[in-house]
Amino acid sequence: MIRVLQVFHGMDCGGAENMIMNLYRHVDRTKVQFDFLVHTTKKCFFDDEIKELGGRIFSVPYYKIVNGLQYKSALDNFFRNHPEIKIVHGHLGSCAHIYLNIAKNNGCYTIAHSHNTKPQMQSLKNFLYRLFTYKTRRTADYFFGCSVAAAEYRFGKKIAHSDRCSVLKNAIDLETFAYSDENRKKLRKEFGLTDEFVVGHIGRFNPQKNHSFLIDVFAEIHRLDSKTVLFLLGDGYLRSSIEYKVKEFGLQDNVFFTGVRSDANRFLSVFDIFLFPSLYEGLPVTLIEAQANGLPIVCSDSITKEVILTNNIEMISLKQNPKYWANSVIKKRDASRIKKKDMDVIAADYDILKTSFWLMDFYEKKII
Repeated sequence: MIRVLQVFHGMDCGGAENMIMNLYRHVDRTKVQFDFLVHTTKKCFFDDEIKELGGRIFSVPYYKIVNGLQYKSALDNFFRNHPEIKIVHGHLGSCAHIYLNIAKNNGCYTIAHSHNTKPQMQSLKNFLYRLFTYKTRRTADYFFGCSVAAAEYRFGKKIAHSDRCSVLKNAIDLETFAYSDENRKKLRKEFGLTDEFVVGHIGRFNPQKNHSFLIDVFAEIHRLDSKTVLFLLGDGYLRSSIEYKVKEFGLQDNVFFTGVRSDANRFLSVFDIFLFPSLYEGLPVTLIEAQANGLPIVCSDSITKEVILTNNIEMISLKQNPKYWANSVIKKRDASRIKKKDMDVIAADYDILKTSFWLMDFYEKKII
């Protein structure tokens, strides 16, 4: 059996974490087993499931630059004590050049994985991230991007278009996310809904997801049609500030904060439209899931066009004001769901069984 170490900050319910868990559930675990190296001591959303699937979770200190010696020492000790780990697959970018280099020095095959594209708005944090991650280009043996744009952003065009880099698509179990009339009726009844128009969003409450602007847009939608409600699935450190903004707008009876849900797939059938105004993304798996459900989608044009798999998705510039966005949502209100028979393009490129088999084969070939 090959033991592959997946490196994250923590295994909470985010896009990259969902992607790797989708693959983990479908690989042949008698041949390839995943372990996880995390940079937190708190219990995370997927921890119990990882252990049930036979994986192990190891923790090292969170890298803060000032604790560099402690961090490197912890990694040195870890890899010396775990020679059974043969491949290290790094999803955490900021310190990848450190942990991948130490893994490599201990005989591991190393992979760097990019999950995001260039932010529209530059900041000191983004500059430092680029500075720290640049060294990864000289460290990793191989590179993955969730899209071509994500690979180019982090690793540069030369690597992104070389034979040392592949696009590993954010595949899903299509049946899990297919539209269900039963789920729609049950959940609408649970939340006391009758004929309301439901706007939905799934994402962490962090700056990237642009929740403040999303609330501005929904306020305009609600002004145009008072029979609308908004569902926000997810959690994060900005949640309390968004809840406060919703109360300021007097929309607390029309916005549902559900937190992180293990049955998020069921909510897609409740939504009538999916709203996703992210500042930047690699290739968001939530939009693949929403398209697999057949949902009409309105999202920002800062997201890579590689995510467009159906004709039911509209991209809008974030330079447009909330009123413009709201009118676009209202215009798509009567758009019908894409039928299951029209999902061939998603099945061809994003089927989880096909992708998990490819990844397992990739891992096996790298240690032969």
